[in-house]
Parts: sequence; structure tokens; C-alpha cells
Amino acid sequence: VQGTLPHFIQEPEDAYIVKSNPIKLRCRAAPALQIFFKCNGEWVHQNEHFSQEYKDLNTGLKVREVMINVSRQQVEDFHGPEDYWCLCVAWSHLGTSKSRKATVRIAYLRKNFEQDPQGKEVPINGMIVLHCRPPEGVPVAEVEWLKNEELVSSLADGNIDTRADHNLIINEARLSDSGNYTCLASNIVAKRRSATATVIVYVNGGWSLWTEWSPCNVPCGRGIQKRSRTCTNPAPLNGGAFCEGMSVQKITCNALCMDSSNDIALYSGLGAGIIAVAILVVAVMLYRKNHSEYGVDVIDSSALTGGFQSFNFKTTRQGNPLLLNSSMQPDLTVGRTYSTPLCFQDSTDKELFDPLPDIKVKVQSSFMVSLGVAERAEFHAKAPSETFPRDLSRDYCNTVDRRKKGLLTLNGPFNTCKEQLRTSGMFGHPGGRLVVPNTGVSLLVPHGAVAENMSWEMYMVINQGEASVQRLEGCEILLSPEVTYGPPGLDLFCPVAMTIAHCAEVDGENWNIQLKRKTQDSKWEEVMSVEEESTSCYCLMDLTSCHLLLDQPGSYALVGEPLTQAAVKRLKLAVFGSMEVGSMNYSLRVYCVDDTPHAFQGVVAAEKTRGGQLLEEPKMLPFRANTFSLQVSIQDVPQFLWSIKPFTTCQEFSFPQVWCSNQQPLHCAFSLERYSPATAQLSCKISVRQVKGHEQILQVYTAVAETEKEPVPFFMQTDCTITSQTGPKAFKIPLSIRQRICATFDTANAKGKDWQLLAQKLHLDQNLGYFAKQQSPSAVILSLWEARHQDTADLDALASALEEIGKIHSKSSPKDPDEPDFPSSQHGNRKYLHKGFHIQIR
Repeated sequence: VQGTLPHFIQEPEDAYIVKSNPIKLRCRAAPALQIFFKCNGEWVHQNEHFSQEYKDLNTGLKVREVMINVSRQQVEDFHGPEDYWCLCVAWSHLGTSKSRKATVRIAYLRKNFEQDPQGKEVPINGMIVLHCRPPEGVPVAEVEWLKNEELVSSLADGNIDTRADHNLIINEARLSDSGNYTCLASNIVAKRRSATATVIVYVNGGWSLWTEWSPCNVPCGRGIQKRSRTCTNPAPLNGGAFCEGMSVQKITCNALCMDSSNDIALYSGLGAGIIAVAILVVAVMLYRKNHSEYGVDVIDSSALTGGFQSFNFKTTRQGNPLLLNSSMQPDLTVGRTYSTPLCFQDSTDKELFDPLPDIKVKVQSSFMVSLGVAERAEFHAKAPSETFPRDLSRDYCNTVDRRKKGLLTLNGPFNTCKEQLRTSGMFGHPGGRLVVPNTGVSLLVPHGAVAENMSWEMYMVINQGEASVQRLEGCEILLSPEVTYGPPGLDLFCPVAMTIAHCAEVDGENWNIQLKRKTQDSKWEEVMSVEEESTSCYCLMDLTSCHLLLDQPGSYALVGEPLTQAAVKRLKLAVFGSMEVGSMNYSLRVYCVDDTPHAFQGVVAAEKTRGGQLLEEPKMLPFRANTFSLQVSIQDVPQFLWSIKPFTTCQEFSFPQVWCSNQQPLHCAFSLERYSPATAQLSCKISVRQVKGHEQILQVYTAVAETEKEPVPFFMQTDCTITSQTGPKAFKIPLSIRQRICATFDTANAKGKDWQLLAQKLHLDQNLGYFAKQQSPSAVILSLWEARHQDTADLDALASALEEIGKIHSKSSPKDPDEPDFPSSQHGNRKYLHKGFHIQIR
């Protein structure tokens, strides 16, 4: 139709460039002799257009379609007052028509949320508002909410409102609304998760109706009537507050009496009073007689480190998420103010006892009594000033001397098993592994370490005697168990790999850590420093384990000397509990041991013999070398249900006791007594803190009645049933692959593929001089890699390292036909077979 302007059947639409993928813009018009794109006011070159022409069968008009590509580079290079834009111009015989402008923007989504939702604690039926502002993005991110990883929909729940401003509103909170909430932002580029906000819906306790008044408690005369109510309407849940007010009310009453009974009541009352006074006098005289030998009353040792301060227990909601369904009710007839010892913050406060400079006090700790300790230790009331040094070297170097003189008395007996932990096996040419179960100690004997047609009975022993510590020099402490492997006359062709767990936070600026070996006269000699290089031994320090390459059998241990007060060793904290036989007392035992599996297994073994239950998953406490003590205190004990022995709410270990606690685990006990046999639960907190250091909280929530107890598992490593493996099954890397890797890397070639590159890609490139002296450096590197990854068996990482080496050198000179090729996963040459990974190297 000659007199018709072009009409656009399809106009270009707004588009987003994702990553580096170009986008396509299309135009279609009829009738059209020609169509061209104009972008940012300039014509797009004709060669960049893709066009086609056809006739519309319905109208008979000539339709022309055109398309262009827009790249990320074009958009980034454009600088103008508005976004990058394009439109189409179409011609017909009558004239031209222009399409709409289409904008092209680069899509992105930032990582960090502008506002993360925050956790809340709200009463039931209260309103919950969680705020979320998603990361900046183009296009603007859409927001969804997850509760416990499941999508929250306001359509499915009318009580929930997900607003256009991205906030989540729950109009009336229900118990079921407690959970972990996450804000999820997404656009065409990516999805982002906010920090998780924990919402706890709690119920404050409410009083039930009063019971009827009880009958008068005397048959004759003046007596008492009472009525009671319970905090069960509703009962407090999820840490809600207990009821305020009185649970019991009492009033006086008068019961009518006959005249003949008046004299009987009078004389009965006088007789009972006289007997009570006599018993009291006798008891006081016997008490004074029994304690006169001490000169002063017996007090608890913790009184030497704690003062008294009157304070009010918190009766409002404690905010304890573990108290999800507590049935414990308070007896609010008891006064609220109690006098309880508090911990000192610094040793300077010990001047509280200065007015008593010359008195010697017999001290018997109640928590030691609860553990069966009959002996009494003698302390001076006024401690000499040098007892609390603040000079680092003075304190460290005096520590061992004090320990040898027996001045470091631990809190209570600990029946540790002093026999040696030993495992052994027969090893020949194929090699294998030895493992001491649940101790973090193992030994890898590589293939070929033992000569063919030979076999050795090899063993590993963890020595648990106390002689080791006494042989160390001044400021040194053990950071690992002492491990012996043998036999002494062992003849090997290549080094074995030993793994030992340690408890140091490794830092070369704050620690001087050495590997030491015990000599024939039971003295320690230095093998190497872990920060230095050595050709006689190799030591690789990971966060929790040390991996050693050793040429000769013997006894080895990691020894540390702190260089600054910032040096840290890790402590593992655990709390166990059990009912005391034949009483209403419940004993809580808190352990502070070196953070190694071996040390904790000793605690587990001791607690199993006494029927203890682990009440909270063990936690780690960084203990700094700042010479300050460690304080263990019990908090938030329900004061109307339980009582605790005096002077034991806060107990303290001196710095030397903690710092040098390798051989004897530190522990203390808290003995609590139920007011009523009906009390079936105990909830409290154990605070373990270093003065001017870190603090950890152990939350206790357990059933104490025998009928309600459920077995609580010990949180420890998976039990090992196999302590010795020999042959190919003991290794993660198949022998054929190991031999092929060694053949490739032990001989240097023109492409630089040698064992040094292998060590670098496996992150084992420190102390390369040690590998250089080995007959097969690659074999020793692989043995060390096996020892380091024995728990993860991450053969995929090994395969990736080999692939990376292949990619690095794939563009170099033409491949030597005799040289193996390291395949790239993109060509499908990596294969995974059976239980583990099989790496195919061609």
C-alpha cells in the first residue's frame, strides 16, 4: 500500500546483560522497505544488522524484521546522561516511523544486605516485625522469607504479612512462630541470603485460682489455715517469667477447745519448748568442742578468692531458649535477697584479708568434701605479693619449679588411667596405618618403606606418666601427648608420617613451638623448630594437628614456649552430672582440659565409671598467657527449687594450674540439693572465664529424677574399631596412580613438571630441602598429603591440583610422547569409581 506509513509489529524491549552474555534487540514492521537501529542517537552500522523479509499472508503487506547484538563492553563504554538505549527507524514509500526506546542495563546484585533481620524475643500474641533491606541490584531484587529453610507465604497464613517494603510482620505471635528466619533476595543475576534471625515466642507464667482454705492445723486453740496457687495458668514457656506474688497465703484460726484439754495443751507446749532448748545447747557445745583445735571456724577455700555481696536474684524472664517446657515452680514465700560470694576481678582484691596477716586457717573445700577428699590443705590468709606476679618470664619460669615442689594442688581427685595407650600391627612391603582410637594420633607407613620379604611388628604408644613434664626446661609446656613409635631397631627405606593432635593456636609471633625427642636418659632434645627448615625431619602444623615425617623411631612431643602474653592454648570445657547416691543432692562436675581428643577421652573414661552424664556439648575456650587465673561459677540456679553448698558458687584455678595442666585434667564440682523430691529438672549456667580474657557459657538443662533420665550421648569422635590396616585398603591414593605420579614428578623435564611444583600445588612447599634429600621426593610428598587428609579423603582436590598443573603447561612446547598428560575435567577425562575417587592420568 503506497500511502501507508510503517507500523511496528514488534518493538525492541528493555533488556539486562547478565555477566558477559550479549543481548539481542528485535524490530518488526510492515510495510517496510528498510529498518535500521539507532543507539544513543547514532546509527548502528549496516553490517551489524541481521535482517530478513517476508510477506504477511493475511494482509499481503511486506514485513521486514531486523536484529542487533549489544555487548557488555558497549554498555560499559557509553557515558551519557541516561541509560544506554536503542530504537528502530522504519521506511516506507510514504515516510518513516520510529519505535519506542529500549534501555539496556548491566545486571548485578551486591553481596551485603543493607539491613539484616535481627533476632527477637516476644510474648505470645505480641507483634513480630522483622526488617530486611536487600542488597543493591539491577533489576531491583525481589524478597522472600524463609522460616527454618522453608518458604513463608502470606497467602497460606493470614496472620503473616510480607509487605512491599520487604518487612515480615506476624500480627499475633504463636508458639509455632518461634524459629530461624532468613531474608532471601534474588534477581536475574543471583540469590543472596541474609543473616539468620532467631525468633523466640515466650509465655509468661500466670497464677491458677486459689485453692480452698485448709482446715485449721490444730484441733484446739490458735492455729493456721492456708491456701495455695500454682504458676500453671499458663506455665512459663521458652524462658517466660515466673509469676510475681505469693504462692501461699496463711491466716490464723481458732479451734474451740473443751476445758479439760486446756491444761494438757499448756503442759505439752512447755515440755516441748524445754526439750528443744536442751537439744540446741548440747549441739552448740559439741560443735565448739569438735572445732576448737583449729582456733577459728572451718571455712571454704574459695573464701580466699571471693568476697560477699548482697544482691537480688533476677525473677523476671531469663531469656533462656533451652527452657522450652519447664515445669519447675518457685516458692515465693521465701525472701528474695540472698548473700552469695562473687568472684574477684583481679588478684589485687585479695587484700580483703590483709587485716589478718598472721592467722593460719584450716581450709576444707565443700566441693572437695563432695568428691571424697579427707585431707585438709593449709593456706596462709595473707598471700605474699610474689604469689601473683605480673611479669611474664618470672611467672612462667616459676611455674615448673612450683609444680615440682608440689604446691599446685588440683581440686579433688581424678582417677586417670595411667597405663599406656598402645596399638600395634605387622607391617611389610605394602605398608599401612596405625591408629590409637579417639586420640587424634596415627601413623602412616608408606608402601615400600619396609623391604620386600621383611615384616616388622610396629607399635604406637601414648605415654601418660608425669615424668615427661618434670624433664622440660623452665618456661616450656607440652602442647601434645607424648607419643612413642617403634620398635627401636626399625629399618625403613623412607620416612613414616605421624599425626599428633595439639592444643596451641599456632602463631609464630607469639609461640616458639619445637618438636622434641626423648633421649635414652629420659631427657628431651630438640629435633626442630616448626618455624624453621630442617633436613632431618619435617613438621607441618595445621589448626588442630601436627603432621611429622620421621626417619627414626622414638618418643616425640610438641613443646611450646610462649613469647608474648598473646600466646593462646585451647581448653576444652565439659560439664557432667549425676545424682549423689542415697541423697537428694545432684553433683555438677566441670572439666577444663587441653583441647585434644586424647585429653578429653580421659575425662570420658573417668565419667563413665562414675555414671556421669554429659549435659552440654563441650566448648572451646582460648586461654591466654596473660598470667591471670581461671574462674568457674554457677549462675541462674532456680533459687526456690535448689540450694547450693556455701562458698562454692565461684571456684578459681590459678594460672600455673591451668597453663601446666597436661597430665592432670582440671575439674571442680558444684553440689546442689533439691528442696522437694518433686523437683524433676535442673536448669542453670556454668560460666568459665579467664580474668581479663575469654568466657564460655555451658548451659545445663537436664532431668534429675531417675525415672525421667534419658541417655545423653557423649560428644566425642566416632569410636574406632580398627586400629591397624595394611596393604592397599589403608591408602586413599591407589598404588598404580601413586607410582605414576612419582614417575612423572621425580624426574625434572623441560616443562618444569617436577616434585617442587607438585608440593606447591598441594600446599606442602615449606621446608623443600627435606624433600630434596629423599630418594623419591614425590612419594614422601604424597605420604604427607595422605596423613593430612586421612579424615576427609579429599582425592578430588588432588585430582584438581594435577589438572591445574596440566593446564598451566598445556600451552608450552609439544608434548613429549613419553610424558603423562594431566587431564582437564572439561574434556571428561577425570573418572570417579567405587567408594572413593580414581584419578585417571593419561
